[in-house]
Amino acid sequence: MEPTRLFDILELYRTDYAGKDDAFAKNVDGKWIKYSSEDYIDLATNVSYGLLELGLEKGDRVATISQNRPEWNIMDMGIAQAGLVHVPIYPTISSAEQEYILNHCEAKVLLVSDQMLMKKVKPVLDKVPSLKAVYTYNEVEGEKYWMELIDLGKSSAEKQKPALRAIMDATRPEDLLTIIYTSGTTGNPKGVMLSHHNLLSNTLMSQPRLLVKHPEKAISFLPLCHVYERMVNYIYQMNGVGVYYVENLAKIGDYIREIKPQIFNTVPRLLEKVYDNFIKKGKDLTGIKKTIYFWAVKVAHQYKNPGKNNWWYEKKQGLANKLIFKHWRAGLGGNIKIIVSGGSALQERLIRIFWAAGLPVYEGYGLTETSPVIAVNDPRDYKRVRFGSVGPILENLEVKIAEDGEILCKGPSVMMGYYKDEEQTRETIDEEGWLHTGDIGILEDDIFLKITDRKKEIFKNSAGKYIAPQVIENIMKESSFIEQAMVVGENEKFASALISPNFDVLHFWATKHKVHFKDNKDLIHKKEIVQRIQKEVTKVNKRLGQVEQIKRLRLVCDSWSPETGELSPTLKLKRKALYAKYDHILREIYSVGDRI
Repeated sequence: MEPTRLFDILELYRTDYAGKDDAFAKNVDGKWIKYSSEDYIDLATNVSYGLLELGLEKGDRVATISQNRPEWNIMDMGIAQAGLVHVPIYPTISSAEQEYILNHCEAKVLLVSDQMLMKKVKPVLDKVPSLKAVYTYNEVEGEKYWMELIDLGKSSAEKQKPALRAIMDATRPEDLLTIIYTSGTTGNPKGVMLSHHNLLSNTLMSQPRLLVKHPEKAISFLPLCHVYERMVNYIYQMNGVGVYYVENLAKIGDYIREIKPQIFNTVPRLLEKVYDNFIKKGKDLTGIKKTIYFWAVKVAHQYKNPGKNNWWYEKKQGLANKLIFKHWRAGLGGNIKIIVSGGSALQERLIRIFWAAGLPVYEGYGLTETSPVIAVNDPRDYKRVRFGSVGPILENLEVKIAEDGEILCKGPSVMMGYYKDEEQTRETIDEEGWLHTGDIGILEDDIFLKITDRKKEIFKNSAGKYIAPQVIENIMKESSFIEQAMVVGENEKFASALISPNFDVLHFWATKHKVHFKDNKDLIHKKEIVQRIQKEVTKVNKRLGQVEQIKRLRLVCDSWSPETGELSPTLKLKRKALYAKYDHILREIYSVGDRI
């Protein structure tokens, strides 16, 4: 029986996966702590009892601020069973944003991961009058430990059991399951309301594309509070895949080699870093070994779409595999069957390189508002995989391209609306039920969806010519010297770029070429460094039309991240924040004439 309410998934752990010892796992002080299928069912059920004993009623909101860990799923399922609404909050956003979300959703209970996050959110709590209780997953002095909620559930089980059963029986697929606040690149975050049916319809339609099953393993490190990782985790659960959570990204390489997973979800930036590490290892070699290594890299770049490589290429690929690519796979555990990439556009050259190395990457696309997947490349059939596209549309969705190029979507995974914001809901979902994604795209051969830019990010120069910055930025990031870039030039005569360099690469290059510097601020003003980055941008310009070419660049000494505010939690550019931060540089760019 297919689940129609989220908590129906637990039935699979009672039947198909009974006795599974690693439903979830987390690493504590170098040791993996596993949660069995029985642990999952018991803990989630006691969470439900405990929340009901606290006096919460159907539809009340329970918020969590946490990194990825088994407790996240236990709370998620326990909240759903009790007819409550889960509001997951990014741990990396500002305290002001956390305060806004907690008040906007009127959270009754809050779960916080650890001491560090508790310290961050503590000053906010007195400003949230709706809160009845706050718990922490780790034991924190002076705070309520989450096992107190579990114990409350155990002690009230007999009392609450009939109430819980009645709530579960009365829960409909159309009921509100969760409010997910979009990270937002401008203004306050919006609360996306998703029902059980929204998320499960998307989960069930995406499930056949993830060719992993019990007793295989997944590594999970993208934020579970983002709908992309959350939905894929539901597929893992329905397929009986053991999910190993990584809180410390610095150790992800070690964990992957230890766990040897068959699958992981990622975003383009992390795949770019994996590739950079491959190249770094090659540069450390000398002589014939280095020559062979970069011959293999060249072979990888020449990979065509799967099924379209000729016999001579496959001979070269086979040799490169024996000499080099097998070591790349070993570096990722040696068992990878599928890598799923989403969140933003992935450089096509990286897809070719990973596929050539036996590490197939499947790119997909969606929104929080669509639960999330709209389209994804399909591992079941190579004819339904096309590099540079996000794949075919899910079978239960309709997609059309509006006259202005915007992608419109209709179907069962389209959100219920924005919480407490009917006006914004009407602006996003039109009278005919089409959700306006805000993304510009095309359908190739009436099958493959290709995203070309964000509607709101496309701008006109002073001559009225359109420039799509995201396309140019992705090309620029193909350079190992460029970590991040933001293309600017709205209402100006030409396009320019702010560039946050890859400082690891830049430090290596500067040392090799005897460029002396005190710090990054000093480094980016060195003539040799500016010229070296300019050389990379000149290469990019050869691939662009005249209007799109970057006429002027400026380097910044900061690395951009969600923690420092330049990127969203899903690693998208927060353009408004970047414009404000570098206003003085942008003013200078366009105040000194038209020369580079």
